[in-house]
Amino acid sequence: MWPDRRIIDLFKTEFPIVLGPMAGVMDAELAAAVAQGGGVASLPCAMITPDKAREQVHIFRQRVSAPINLNFFCHKAVDADPAREAIWRQRLAPYYREHGLDPNAQINAANRAPFDAAFCAVVEELKPEIVSFHFGLPEPKLLERVKATGAVILSSATTVREAIWLEENGADVIIAQGAEAGGHRGMFLTENIAEQPGTFALVPQVVDAVRVPVIAAGGIADGRGIAAAFVLGASGVQIGTAYLRCPESKVIPAARVMLAQASDESTVITNVMTGRPARGVANRVMREVGPISPDAPAFPHAATALGPLKAAAEKQGKVDFTNLWAGQAVRMGKEMPATELTRALAGAALARMAALSQA
Repeated sequence: MWPDRRIIDLFKTEFPIVLGPMAGVMDAELAAAVAQGGGVASLPCAMITPDKAREQVHIFRQRVSAPINLNFFCHKAVDADPAREAIWRQRLAPYYREHGLDPNAQINAANRAPFDAAFCAVVEELKPEIVSFHFGLPEPKLLERVKATGAVILSSATTVREAIWLEENGADVIIAQGAEAGGHRGMFLTENIAEQPGTFALVPQVVDAVRVPVIAAGGIADGRGIAAAFVLGASGVQIGTAYLRCPESKVIPAARVMLAQASDESTVITNVMTGRPARGVANRVMREVGPISPDAPAFPHAATALGPLKAAAEKQGKVDFTNLWAGQAVRMGKEMPATELTRALAGAALARMAALSQA
């Protein structure tokens, strides 16, 4: 069956397939559907409040008896820079005028808060089986509290150096996030996008460098990709983009059309949407202002001024200013229930590995 069962045994799930936590486009409904299919459910918490996280976990627990992974950002929060914000507003002013908006109006700040004591208390209360982090790990005292709950600790590495650091600082499992992956790059020891390795170059090197299990992430959307990850030494895979078009996701209709029409050339890495490098399907503002812009304020403040534009365009059925985070395998996504997709992915992977073992 599975050539490496460490993730299955550690998470106590049927399959070593982890749902990528995709903030803003999913909730407990998609998580529960993946869990019902035998995969590892994830719930992104970076854009919700502690109370909302409690609510979502309660919904999940009511629907399925399965492990859940709560995912958090652990970046170092920085205050908004008024001078840089002014430059950014000026850069976006033509779009404001186009949509009849006031570029100088007061706007609520973008909400992407790092893991803190309040969320740590939520973890202690809810006791999720798995807790994963993006952008490194939280401060040691908070991490100790999370570990004391018995949760398995995951975090993303985009280089071998980051993977070694994560293992040395308390991660139980490393997610090797290749450059193909959708969403924010998990990079925390480097800021150099040009040096980011692809998944199938990164995975075997991380496997060789650490003792803990490695989960491959980035560009994996079918049984062939899963099988290839295991051949390279991974103990599991994390898949997000392939689930975006499932009926349980919260992707808006206009974005679903874009995802359905996307090709292997459709995604780019951009800092325009949030101020931090992330991969997504190119939209109007990413093409015209970026994809990488020196004017974009630091994460997450670039998203603040885009908020009114996003809302105005979406009312017109457009995604010109909407995050369409997706990986390079976006065209391989399917419109099918997430439970069925999870089982189909696992079945195809097992069949491919069986064929390889007989070759």
